[in-house]
Amino acid sequence: MTEWPRWDAPRLLYRRVVPTRSFRERVTQPVHDFVASHFRQIGLPGIVLLAAVLCDVSIIVKSSVDELGPTGIDLLLLPGIVALAACAVWSYRDPLPAGLTGSVVLLTSTALTVVVGVPSYTALLEKITFGETVAGVQLVYYAVSKLRPFRAVFVTVALMFAAVVSSGLRSRLWGSSENLLATAFGGTALLILTVLAGAYNHRGRAPGREHNELVAFLRHRWPLVTLLTVLLFMELSYVEPPPSLDILVLLCSCGAALSALLGSKFPFQTVVYYCALVAVSGILYQFTGPLYSTHYGLTLSQIASGMILVVQVFRYEPTMRATWVVGLQSVAIGFVVALHGSFSLPALRTPFAQALLVLGICVSIGMYLKARDSERNRIIETAVGDAQTAERMALARELHDVVAHHVTGIVVQAQAARMLAEQNPAVVTDALAQIERAGTDAMTAMRRLVRSMRSDAPAGASEFSEQATTDLAADLRRLVDTGNHGVTTELTVDVPRELPPEVARSALRLVQESLTNMGKHAKDASKAIVVVETVDGELHIRVSDDGTGNPERPRAKRPSDDSGYGLIGMRERVDLLRGRLSAGPSPEGGWLVEAWLPLTITGKDGE
Repeated sequence: MTEWPRWDAPRLLYRRVVPTRSFRERVTQPVHDFVASHFRQIGLPGIVLLAAVLCDVSIIVKSSVDELGPTGIDLLLLPGIVALAACAVWSYRDPLPAGLTGSVVLLTSTALTVVVGVPSYTALLEKITFGETVAGVQLVYYAVSKLRPFRAVFVTVALMFAAVVSSGLRSRLWGSSENLLATAFGGTALLILTVLAGAYNHRGRAPGREHNELVAFLRHRWPLVTLLTVLLFMELSYVEPPPSLDILVLLCSCGAALSALLGSKFPFQTVVYYCALVAVSGILYQFTGPLYSTHYGLTLSQIASGMILVVQVFRYEPTMRATWVVGLQSVAIGFVVALHGSFSLPALRTPFAQALLVLGICVSIGMYLKARDSERNRIIETAVGDAQTAERMALARELHDVVAHHVTGIVVQAQAARMLAEQNPAVVTDALAQIERAGTDAMTAMRRLVRSMRSDAPAGASEFSEQATTDLAADLRRLVDTGNHGVTTELTVDVPRELPPEVARSALRLVQESLTNMGKHAKDASKAIVVVETVDGELHIRVSDDGTGNPERPRAKRPSDDSGYGLIGMRERVDLLRGRLSAGPSPEGGWLVEAWLPLTITGKDGE
């Protein structure tokens, strides 16, 4: 049940937005949140490690079914790769045992491959896979950045020894001197860079990294980062050493992948950069080695990056602008395809049909995501508007109930003092004292309400929540004793001490509003009777007077410039509790207000 006043727009927003989620979203969201929470903990290093392992899996699975060697024997490399990757993840918290265990795992995996005769492939280091290389780099990095110097050196030496022995044994020590020299040079450079990065991080610069907007942006897009990194790792396995220009093509592919990742932030600019990088790589491909794999002059990562950009451009840009931006991208890709193919129509027919099909799919996905975003924004705006309306209604009720009560007392006392001043001047002094007290109470109530809205008080704290939360009977007696309606009030209270806070607050406000209306509108009233009791699981509230006059008479005939929302606010309070309210002339004369509030709160929302 909603408590008033509760300035809680997020709660109302949640209740309105969540039911609109589809069944698929409700099922897949917990899995996505679980995976995303783990990637937020391990960050970009974990994403790169996952991509390296997936690249190993794709290469090894493909090699396991080729004609070289027994079928499936290459799969024996996977347990060692996965175990070493697990050690790298472990090193995020415990670098020392993780690094030593990783050394043992690498040596054990190497012994297995040598004894069984499992072939390995070369990534950056001779016969060391991508997953093993990235895992080793992370083990060294976290050892240097988190351990004391002696322990960091010990772990680094152990890992370096395991890598050298594994590379030598897997290559069976008869590799060409050129390969061994390239491995030694690449491994040394990689080790120096990793140690420098770890030492830099060890100096206490790590907190700045967590606030890096680019890192946080990429981490939240871990599926795309993983996919593109896997493709880049696979392309790296085809790169020939200098003087080949393969490395330059790979750098262009890396730039295209980064453009695709930033496409949601800067759709137009990233498309321009992508077109330039694709055109440059297409020209460079004319001078690269034959092993670099492309499709019509485009690498797999460039194709995937282009598809991602098309989706993002149509999702985040206006349709007209997205059309000509994607047209520019299509021209750049067409230039590269034409540069590496024949200009004859039959030769271009197949790539043109394929490109048109892929473009249509990407445009459809982008338009669908744009429509979904638009619908979600509309739902959120509607929910926020409803929450703001509910807040305004709560504020209106609070102002009317709290402030109008005290102001009515001031008006009544002033009218009485004006009428009796000539007969008994001493009455004026007493009336002024009561007016001063009522004004002070009104200012106190107003300050409490403002403090509640400004969040200077605890959540839900205001005069409304401070009263009638522990002892309704005592609060009602204080209300009657300090009332300024000018009418003798008889109070009868028979309620249990433990009442639901919503019921207690509403009961106090109903009595307060009834007495306020009586002071403003009841003519010739000399006595008021207030009865609050529990009957058959309900709180029964009865307020009656012996005067004359109708609270529903036209506003122009009222003695005060009241807004006339007293009974409306009372009905709203009762409806929120699923109770009943009646207000009208009493059979005995005067005016009668009765309300029945259930003691078991269910609310309209089924809460």
